[in-house]
Amino acid sequence: MELPIPQNIIPLDSILPDEPLLMMGAGPVPIPARVAAANGIVINHLGDTMSQIIEQVKVMSRYVFQTQNGYILGVAGPGSAAMEMAIANIVLPGSKVLNICNGFFSSRLWEMSNRIGADTIKLQIDNANAASPALVEEYIITHKPDVVTIVQGETSNTVCNQQLPEIAKIAKHYGCLLIVDAVCTLSTMPLKMDEWGVDAVITGGQKGLSCIPGISLVGFSEQAWEHIQNRQDKLKHWCLDAKLADQFWNKNSYHYTAPVSGILAIHEALRLICIETLPLRFERHKRCSEALQAGIEAMGLTLHVESNSRLNSVVGINVPDGIESKQLLSQMSSRYRVEISGSFGPNIVRIGQMGEQCRAHNLFRTVHALGSCLNALGAKLNLPEGVASLEDTLGRANFNGE
Repeated sequence: MELPIPQNIIPLDSILPDEPLLMMGAGPVPIPARVAAANGIVINHLGDTMSQIIEQVKVMSRYVFQTQNGYILGVAGPGSAAMEMAIANIVLPGSKVLNICNGFFSSRLWEMSNRIGADTIKLQIDNANAASPALVEEYIITHKPDVVTIVQGETSNTVCNQQLPEIAKIAKHYGCLLIVDAVCTLSTMPLKMDEWGVDAVITGGQKGLSCIPGISLVGFSEQAWEHIQNRQDKLKHWCLDAKLADQFWNKNSYHYTAPVSGILAIHEALRLICIETLPLRFERHKRCSEALQAGIEAMGLTLHVESNSRLNSVVGINVPDGIESKQLLSQMSSRYRVEISGSFGPNIVRIGQMGEQCRAHNLFRTVHALGSCLNALGAKLNLPEGVASLEDTLGRANFNGE
């Protein structure tokens, strides 16, 4: 029997808001017009034009990853797919993996390692703190893992593992392969893949790179790539098999139909980063985040993480007693057309400071929306003081976020 034709399907322009929302959460983030335009183009995924684009994506990615000889592969999927590609190709079933877990996303690396069939050791870091190199070294000496996983920035609770370079050095000293999740930090703060000795760097398009969701990148070191090439077992993953992906990304051959529009979009996102340069981009993100944090504290709110463990690219704010975070988020969205994020556990809300979010006009609009809605819900905040502190911090830096 033929199924009935669906009725009363509402067109997108009747569902989407008349005025676009300002996306100031933990991702996705606003994207530049050039990235959006590139995402509207479809070309042959195996043609000469795509080959030229792929080569440029790899060259620009090596700059952003800070690697001379790293093997860059794209992934048709979210940052979690890139994460799974790194785990599936580096972690051997039965091998030992030390998973350093600060929160929700670092624990996902632990879960993926478990599913591969690894012998996992979970180093749980509690109380919104960063991982200590001394503690990591103690665990490595005790458990002798083959692989270590860590996030540079834990988006879920806004913790940054500031001592990642030291942890990477320790992992290398003991012969461990190191996998780093840099989904929210790549291009927002320094990450030196070669210099620090990182074996796999994972990132997604929708955060620091200011690209669309659903297209991701993985960078493998020469040592990691040799390890992958020397594996004798057959991967249970097909789409995420790095050897098969290598056919498309490095040998101009077929793996599966590539997400051509996404690749064009990430080409433009990477190109804009290269034009801005990493040092200037890092400085823009640092100044904007510090100004935002100053404004938040000046109006009477507290930040979730102490400064020595605090992530700049996603800022966590403790919700005042008696305030429902869901109601706050709803009011900010409906009244001021600004969206920020809730949490994955702690009673916080999160404001993103990644890519196009780091613009002065976005900061003022977000601080005003946050303070106004909290006051309307019963908090007693000094919103004018918060806005003044935001402006003063940007002004003292002689920096307007543009």
